[in-house]
Amino acid sequence: MNKWLPWVIAGVFGAWVLGTLRMPRDKDRAVTEFGRLPIVSNGRFQPIDSLARNSLLQIREKQTVRLADEKRSLTATEWLMELMMNQPKADTRKVFRIDHPDVKSMLRLPGKDRATGEDGKHYSWNQIKPSLEEIEKQAKRIAQVEPAHRNQFEQAVMKLQNSLFTYMRLRNTIHPEDSQNFEADLQRYLAGVESGVKAFRAKEAGRDHDETVLKEFGDFANRFSIMVRMDTPLLVPAPHPERSRDEWSRIGEALLDVIRGQPLPFAVPAYAKMATAYRQGRVADFNKAVSEYRAALAPKFAPELKKANREYFFNHLQAFYKALLIYIVAFILACASWFNMSDVLRRSAAWLVVVAFVVHTAGLLFRMFLEGRPPVTNLYSSAIFIGWGAVVLGMVLERFYRDGIGTVVASSVGFLTLIIAHHLALSGDTMQMMQAVLDTNFWLATHVVVVTLGYASTFVAGFLAIIYLIRGVFTKTLSPATSRALTRMVYGIICFATLFSFVGTVLGGIWADQSWGRFWGWDPKENGALIIVLWNALILHARWGGMVKERGLMNLAIVGNIVTCWSWFGVNMLNIGLHSYGFMGAAFWWLVAFVASQIVLIGLGLIPLRYWASFRALQGAGTKSGDEGLPDARPAPTSA
Repeated sequence: MNKWLPWVIAGVFGAWVLGTLRMPRDKDRAVTEFGRLPIVSNGRFQPIDSLARNSLLQIREKQTVRLADEKRSLTATEWLMELMMNQPKADTRKVFRIDHPDVKSMLRLPGKDRATGEDGKHYSWNQIKPSLEEIEKQAKRIAQVEPAHRNQFEQAVMKLQNSLFTYMRLRNTIHPEDSQNFEADLQRYLAGVESGVKAFRAKEAGRDHDETVLKEFGDFANRFSIMVRMDTPLLVPAPHPERSRDEWSRIGEALLDVIRGQPLPFAVPAYAKMATAYRQGRVADFNKAVSEYRAALAPKFAPELKKANREYFFNHLQAFYKALLIYIVAFILACASWFNMSDVLRRSAAWLVVVAFVVHTAGLLFRMFLEGRPPVTNLYSSAIFIGWGAVVLGMVLERFYRDGIGTVVASSVGFLTLIIAHHLALSGDTMQMMQAVLDTNFWLATHVVVVTLGYASTFVAGFLAIIYLIRGVFTKTLSPATSRALTRMVYGIICFATLFSFVGTVLGGIWADQSWGRFWGWDPKENGALIIVLWNALILHARWGGMVKERGLMNLAIVGNIVTCWSWFGVNMLNIGLHSYGFMGAAFWWLVAFVASQIVLIGLGLIPLRYWASFRALQGAGTKSGDEGLPDARPAPTSA
């Protein structure tokens, strides 16, 4: 049984992943079909489902809305359908997450109360609406403060304002937020356009005109203008399919173009039918309207439909979330194997890492296919790829040493980087269009990939060093053989990291020369990349010169974690330079916490060996430690 148990455990998790591939079936409304409709948002084609997920993540930090009173949850697409087509109902949903107590006090929001169903964290539009003027007043004041100098209250206010703006945009995407029957409103508007234009021109010329007709016409035009100013997503396809996504337009724009003599695109009445049927609870009519619109798109917009279908499946797959969960289980099993020395647990953990890696890789490749880009295009994708590279190195180490160390590193770094990616996704669309200077697949596939592999390698060396310290200080499992094995691992990976960091930095300089006309400009990001190269070279030279032994090597490798994290994230905190992605307050404090944790670990590494649990165990067994294995901790002789 012990022989087959690792295969059984891996098979169970593999079956779980495969079992989630099946697309859900709609019970009543055509939620899936609606979520797969193509639109343009953030400069790219995507399904409505992606817009819903990204928007809800920004507002609520989750992709579902829990309805405590109904004892069920709304998916992101269901929530967006309601927000776009039945605003009064959507305004009662508690989707806005507010954590800062001073913001709650300013808005006079209730605290946690089970009797009223308040959880103290989530609030509805109706609860926040009375305080919109105060939010706007505070936001205007805070806008004058540099992002890097804003306190937590000010950051929370600006985050809430951005969430409210996103919410208002979505409310006005299909029709004006105050429309109760958009299909009837549309018919009335189209019937009155000609007479409304005549009345407007007559008034401009000072002639008699029908004031009632002009007022109704002006009301429609003002409401549609608001939809345009809201910068809503583009739902109306281009007049000709061969035109680019830039030719797609907002529904408000299409309605105003009718005044200029343009024909009404077929998408507008289609969405009007959907909205009215949804608002009135006519499920069959809503489903029919969605189906008819998809059929109308198929002849000329088949590529857009296919892309939307693929991205919808990618969203449903949630590959990175599933990989994250499997990495956690693998980490627990691998750590447990050290304490009871069970090879079954070690092998089970190793095979789980393989399963998680396959899922991780599938998600990475699928994302590359959807974007048509190399694996790293922004901070979010860099976290995904760094974790992937670290898992590869961890599996290689486990294949050669088979002691659980490679599995622990692979699962822990894989888990942590995917957690980082999840929090980066809270800022919005992770596949949005790139800046023009970065829109070069060749350099994204060379410089960015190579330097990111350098990041991953340096992190792996640092995490191996952390394992060395934790096992040595707190457990009795760091034998001389394990100590020597870890030293060889760290040394070899630092060699690998030095090569990739150096090559990636040089390639980045060549790209900078082509893009900005200079090879090196002492930009913070460039300096950060150079520091990684120099630090890894320092470690190697210190080891070659005999200036450090095992413990010194491990402490220097942990400093490498700080250096790499600074280059990866820290330079963004400066909010200067050509590589800055903007100041992120939450990321800043997490960065500070990570650096502090590494300093604490380095402090542990400097504790005299006589206080290390593994060293005491070896001394108790009568084993002498020297330069190979655990360093000698005997006090130096003193003169008489």
